[in-house]
Formats: sequence, C-alpha cells, structure tokens
Amino acid sequence: MEAPNAPQQTDVSDIGEFGLIAVMRDTLGPSSDDDLVSGIGDDTAVYRVGNGRVHLLTTDALTEGIHFDRAFMPMEHLGFKALSVNVSDVVAMNAAPRYATVTIGLSQNVTVEMVETIYEGVREACDAYDLTVVGGDTTSAHALSLSVTVVGEADEDAVVHRSGAQVGDKLCVTGDVGASYAGLKVLARNRRRMEEQGEDFQPSLDPYSYVIRRHLAPPAQLKTVRDWAAASVQPHALIDVSDGVASEVHHVCEASDVGAQLYEPALPIDPETRNTATDFGDDVSVYALFGGEDYELIFTIPEEGLDGIDPQSYTVIGDIVEPDDPEYPVLLQRADGENVPLQPGGFDHFDEDA
Repeated sequence: MEAPNAPQQTDVSDIGEFGLIAVMRDTLGPSSDDDLVSGIGDDTAVYRVGNGRVHLLTTDALTEGIHFDRAFMPMEHLGFKALSVNVSDVVAMNAAPRYATVTIGLSQNVTVEMVETIYEGVREACDAYDLTVVGGDTTSAHALSLSVTVVGEADEDAVVHRSGAQVGDKLCVTGDVGASYAGLKVLARNRRRMEEQGEDFQPSLDPYSYVIRRHLAPPAQLKTVRDWAAASVQPHALIDVSDGVASEVHHVCEASDVGAQLYEPALPIDPETRNTATDFGDDVSVYALFGGEDYELIFTIPEEGLDGIDPQSYTVIGDIVEPDDPEYPVLLQRADGENVPLQPGGFDHFDEDA
C-alpha cells in the first residue's frame, strides 16, 4: 500500500531571506492595531506612544560561522558591531536610539574573559550612540551569537520610510561603499594563508587598515541624521546599506513604486577599496553595488533639498524615475555609457552559494 503523498517542502534557499520574510508576513496577516504606524517591511517597526511621539523597534542577530569568523573578529569589535547594525536600522528611519537588550548565546569554548571583552565593545557603542543597555538574556548555544534589540524614539512626522521616494528625486548615498566587503576579502585571504602556513605566517595588514576597520567595526550614521535635523532637512525615502547598494535601491523602488537610474562612475569608492579590488583582480563596482555591510545611508530628496546638507557628506549616485519596465525598475549606466538592468544581488543569509 502506497503512503500518501507528503506535502511539498521548499528549501529556504529557494526563496531567499526576503522571500521568507514575505511568507512570515503573509502568514501573520495584517495588524488591526491603530497605534502601529509600520510593521514588517521597513528597517524598523514604528508604533505610537502618544503626544505625537513614536517608538522604533528592531532586532538583529550575529551568529558565528554566518556573520563573523572568530579567527579574525576581535571580541570587542563584535560587541560594537552587534549594537551598530541595530542602531543603523533606527537611524535609517531618521530617528535616534534610546535603549537596547542583548541576548548572548555561549558555546562551550567561550570564556568569561571573552564575554567581558564583548561587553567592552557593547559599552563603546553605547557611548558612541547615547544608548543604554537595559537587559537581555544568556543561553547556551552551539555557536557564539549575539541578538540585539534596540528601541528608538522620534516625532512621528520626522520618521522617514523607504516608501517615500518620488519621481524627480535625487538618489544619494552617504560616505563611501564597498569598503566592508573589501575588508572581508582581505581577512578571509589571511585566514586561508594562516591555515596553510601555520606559525610561520606573518600577516601584512597595514595597506588595508581602513577597509578592515570598516568591516570589523562599521559605524552607524547617527551624526548624519542629527546634522539633517539641525539643518531642517528631511529626505523623502531612507534606507541603510546592509545588504548592498543594488539591493537597497531595489527595496526603495519596490516600496515606493518607482524606478531608479544609477550611474556607475558616480559610486563613491575609497582609494583603499579600489586598491584592494585591484589586488584581488576584481571589479570594484561589484564591491560597491553588492558587497553590503557598509551601513551608510541611501536617501532620496528633491535637488533643492540638498542645499542644506554638507556636500562632503554625500554623493548623488542616480535619479528616481518612472520605471520603463516594471520587471527591471533599476538601471545602471556603465562607464562606457551602456545602460543595463541592475539586479538586486547583495548578501542573502540563506543563499547556499553566499
């Protein structure tokens, strides 16, 4: 007698991180909470707390073997980065962080001294972002992990969503992009060489100090949004660069129902990032567009709105346009003038080839 057909099972890697989030959102269904401004689908959840104020809530996790390698991640940097990536989500809503909880999963080979060093990095992040850790949890785990929740605060009318981009806006990014991925490449290469050469290996990291620092301890751009507030500047749309420029621009376009025209030569890339790509024989534009973990801010704003922003703090990398083809809403003009569809790309936690 044949067994009944088992229900179809889909590997998470078949749909990716954002496909999985869509499944979760659809399974939960819409919320009927009148105080909820935005839930799943933006950098943070936003809910009203009265008197025109809102709280912003976000959670992120860093897991050994997925997000970091203990062989080249100093524990102090790990603590700092775990806070930074969550603060960046709050900043990407044009808000400021207030409180955090930290859950740490400890594998058997983690010592008390290592935990103390991790929390020294957490304290440094608290000092940098005017943030207070108010609790958390500890648990045993198969691999070292940190899960952080951050609560931010803002006036409701000051919050900027990724869904506000308008045709005619300039598409801009703060700082430079691609550096974190360049740093990861250098660190991974040195790990391989260390495994091959053992005690005889002498790393030479001085030429890569900037890109390594950008990968190990990326800063959230809290100062940027504070400068905007002081200058009475408010972008139409905002998102942070966690998964890569290409991925984030697609998120903005999808949420705002617009298209984007990017210009490859305009991408702001640090000379050290360029040198690193040359060293590896890589196209540096791939680092800038798909590398991720830069935690800079991508924003859209009318051209006249740029007058109030320090011109040294951002670069115009494109324009928000009506999409010619809804299937390919983002176009990239290459250095040779060719205009090609730009795929989302970027880091996917569940991509087996990542």
